[in-house]
Amino acid sequence: MDDPQPAIDTDLVRRLVDAQFPQWRDLPVSPIASGGWDNRTFHLGEDMTVRLPSAASYSLQVEKEHRWLPKLAPLLPLPIPTPLAMGEPAETYPWHWSVYRWIEGDTAKDGHIADLGAFAVALADFLVALRGIDPAGGPGPGPHNFHRGGPLSVYDGEARQAIAALEGRIDAHAATAVWDAALAATWHGSPVWFHGDVASGNLLVEDGSLSAVIDFGTSGVGDPSCDLAIAWTFFEGESREAFRARIAVDDATWARGRGWALWKALITVAGHDANQAEAVRQRQVIDEVLGDHRTWA
Repeated sequence: MDDPQPAIDTDLVRRLVDAQFPQWRDLPVSPIASGGWDNRTFHLGEDMTVRLPSAASYSLQVEKEHRWLPKLAPLLPLPIPTPLAMGEPAETYPWHWSVYRWIEGDTAKDGHIADLGAFAVALADFLVALRGIDPAGGPGPGPHNFHRGGPLSVYDGEARQAIAALEGRIDAHAATAVWDAALAATWHGSPVWFHGDVASGNLLVEDGSLSAVIDFGTSGVGDPSCDLAIAWTFFEGESREAFRARIAVDDATWARGRGWALWKALITVAGHDANQAEAVRQRQVIDEVLGDHRTWA
């Protein structure tokens, strides 16, 4: 990501809130420990958060979320973020930003999930409900969501370059076979709603169960196979089987889902700025994807 990043800190958020939403001037502002990469997130009092895109490529998502999340929320079985106000560019900050209602819960990577299989089923039910919402007028694939919902071919060059760079560190022949299979599994369906970034950090847990789904910045309407990557990045064995059975997609969609998971893992491991812990985790994802392909191919 080559976009320049403005300096975003508590003082900036304080000034923006005070100037544009004086009704919240007396509420404290403090950073959230896991504030994310695409957006910087801050507590505003006890019941709200402030989210500021960290770069121009993420700023396209703000108005989309404000338009569509209130329409999607009543039709979904779990809470999603509620936009309360949209801020304007000001001072040193060049883009729109958001105030949201705070949602309680730990992220799935930090929480204690009581039953991973039940968690997988609950997530599948949520995604099925999302897919069932009328997609008319919804945002198609494009720069706003990094082409989620579109054909995997947009990342063909990146994937093959990463496979070549990792020759000798991964099974490059098997990775190429998985990628080719994903590209060949062409999508012919009607556009449906998808989340676009179904990852453990965007899934909240309370009392051991899935309690909310957050961060719809890469959402849109199109091919929902991108939402299947969680099957290899978070689930395994019985929980993956439970997820696949409940989400009920055909083999071609599952193959494209493998492709989405593989592409992201490949470019992360091959990236020069990948930290060691994340590279190890993504190597595991690659192994899971290749093993799943061998099982189902």
